[in-house]
Amino acid sequence: MTADGTPPPLRELDDRTVAALLPERPERGHKGTFGKLLVLAGSLDHLGAALLAARAAGRAGTGLVILAVPASLQPLAAGRVPEVVTMGLPETEVEGEVDPEPALDRLLDTDHDAAILGPGLRPGLATVELVGAYLGTDGAGVSPACVDAEALNSLASLPDWPKALRRRCVLTPHVGEFRRLQAGSAELAAAAEADLVADDEARADVTRSAAGVWGQVLVLKGARTVIAGPDGRTSRAPWQNPALASGGTGDVLAGTVGALLAQGCEPFEAACAGVYLHGAAGEVVRDRFGDAGLLASDLPDEIARARKRLAAAREARRGAGRLGFSADRDVTSGGDRS
Repeated sequence: MTADGTPPPLRELDDRTVAALLPERPERGHKGTFGKLLVLAGSLDHLGAALLAARAAGRAGTGLVILAVPASLQPLAAGRVPEVVTMGLPETEVEGEVDPEPALDRLLDTDHDAAILGPGLRPGLATVELVGAYLGTDGAGVSPACVDAEALNSLASLPDWPKALRRRCVLTPHVGEFRRLQAGSAELAAAAEADLVADDEARADVTRSAAGVWGQVLVLKGARTVIAGPDGRTSRAPWQNPALASGGTGDVLAGTVGALLAQGCEPFEAACAGVYLHGAAGEVVRDRFGDAGLLASDLPDEIARARKRLAAAREARRGAGRLGFSADRDVTSGGDRS
């Protein structure tokens, strides 16, 4: 909040603001320098979601990605993204269903700087228990988490779920998932009738309110995605891209946000930068294929290229005051929109 108690003004994201949020890449860094990311994801029907999130995390700069899947799926996941380390989690007597208690012990015993929960997880009570237990773990050094997809649905099924969270989280719902999280929240009852698809003002107001009530960073996905923090800061991406309306693109976004968390970004900054990189990648693919036909697997490589472009622009600005550099130098592919 500002000094007079009013929320900060809505900030439109652009190249300049997002470039400043990107984590530095020291020349002598190693994979430990750039973070270890744990990805709890996947089921037999939705293994692709886990693989998309893991690949996107690598392309977004994480030093090491650890993909935790049900043990029976580990042979299917291993080697599909060669750079990713896979971990098989204990299962119940139901094949493909993770056994919460021993799985939680395994996850907490794995060194990681951030986590992603949700892409492709199997719906069910066991998943609800595991997600609730992991996000309810507190103590010194507890890592932040990006919470997506089935992990959001699991949270929504818990009574008074915001009070169960002991980690700093980035929640990344689409409108349907947001409505499930919102259900039963008396503070947000007035938002029940708001148009969260087409009304940009309502989307921003509701996202800001929910982030404050829930005490977590919230990303409301869709055209002109809105990001809000519990302190009232609110940002909005410029992208309206129907090409991104295809299965798996949200998993790529989760991977990108989780990667930035693992590299040391604070949750609000990781969410803003992740949303912007994801949207910029989508624009490049749209230019290539049009507003239909984009596959989620098209995005990770373009996310890396978008990050490169923004980092180059940032370095050019830093050098603009030095002899031989011009402050007006255009280093972006389509002109510096800042």
